[in-house]
Amino acid sequence: MRIWTLAWPIILSNITVPLLGLVDTAVVGHLPDSRYLAGVTLGATLFSFLYWGFGFLRMGTTGLVAQAIGRESPSDVRNLLGQSLIMAGVIGTLLIVFGTPLISLGLWLLDGSVQATPLAREYAEIRLWSAPAVLANYAILGWFLGQQNSRVTLMILVLTNSVNIVLDLWFVVGLGMTSNGVALASVLADYSALLFGGYLVLRQLGHLEGHFQRQRLLALQAYSALFSVNANLFVRTLGLLFAMAFFTAQGARQGDTVLAANAVLLQFIMLTSYALDGFAHAAESLVGRAYGRRDWQEFAATVRATAQFSFWTSAAAALLFALGGNQLIAMLTGLSDVRATAANYLPWMVVMPLIAVWSYLLDGVFIGTTAVREMRNSIFAGLAVYLPTWWLCQGLGNHGLWLAFTLFTLTRSAVLVGYYRRYRLTRWRDSPIQTPLR
Repeated sequence: MRIWTLAWPIILSNITVPLLGLVDTAVVGHLPDSRYLAGVTLGATLFSFLYWGFGFLRMGTTGLVAQAIGRESPSDVRNLLGQSLIMAGVIGTLLIVFGTPLISLGLWLLDGSVQATPLAREYAEIRLWSAPAVLANYAILGWFLGQQNSRVTLMILVLTNSVNIVLDLWFVVGLGMTSNGVALASVLADYSALLFGGYLVLRQLGHLEGHFQRQRLLALQAYSALFSVNANLFVRTLGLLFAMAFFTAQGARQGDTVLAANAVLLQFIMLTSYALDGFAHAAESLVGRAYGRRDWQEFAATVRATAQFSFWTSAAAALLFALGGNQLIAMLTGLSDVRATAANYLPWMVVMPLIAVWSYLLDGVFIGTTAVREMRNSIFAGLAVYLPTWWLCQGLGNHGLWLAFTLFTLTRSAVLVGYYRRYRLTRWRDSPIQTPLR
């Protein structure tokens, strides 16, 4: 029951994420020139990749805080919050200072039209000012999730989306702004979320024992473990970003219809991830606490229970895609050629949830134990299979691309399963608890 209590706010939060994109599209899509919508799409895509790359601030904080909770060390819980917020502030400030060349590189890679690119640049230069707030929110969400409080995620996301939607309508419809109004609305919404998150943090600190320690917040050596955890998670995330970008690029080389069909099918994967992420997040928190306590009975029970939830969810997704996949495709696109093309590759969607489930689940377990080098290695192993498979199977067209992507996911899962089977009986039981504060 505790797993479901932690999982459902995450699942609901994930489901609400596309709502904001729909509102942005609807608001800008009613402007008299399509270049505004294209500019927002390019800029939003750029920042989705950029901020996803810094998701390690959430994951690393969750695992370390959960372990501190298991050790019953409230001072460590406090200081981890301080360290993560300081790191978020430093990275966010650096992004603002050095953001212009990053934006130029990103827009060059996205290769938008001559009309849309200047608007995308304006959008991005405004959105860049939200970097400290976005990254600080990651740290706050990770801190609360490590304490088994996932409802804060839902509360902050609902607030962010609500403020963003209201400001979108006010700036664009009311004040006559264009894509720059959408960007400004996002910035103000992110800082509103930070203020609300800060209020929730202060309220939580009032109930938390222990105290902040200046040397643990200001001494560089106190960040060694946190740097190590976050650096490996960052590399792992970059590997995932590369795999997704490569998949999109190779689909684009096969024509607009294949590109569009793949985009539709990737929504199937996103739909599955919305649910599986909830159980993975629950595993991060509960496994981390058990690991901190050195309670191996609780550890095993948590992994077993989250595995059952995850497996049956993935099986339900596979069944849904097998029986109703064509109907889902029809809901996502009205273009007959895209529908027909997507239907041709639908069997890959039936297989994917049953393969991907283990990488989602074990990512959560390994974040909880901060065994992040192994997560990074699973990405490297996956890429070592993915790229040669794609190269050898180019003659199969898009089926070859989906085969390569499926084997990438399968390899990730297999490597993590192998690490788990080895570590649960030896390394995790014998190793000392790693703290970032000593």
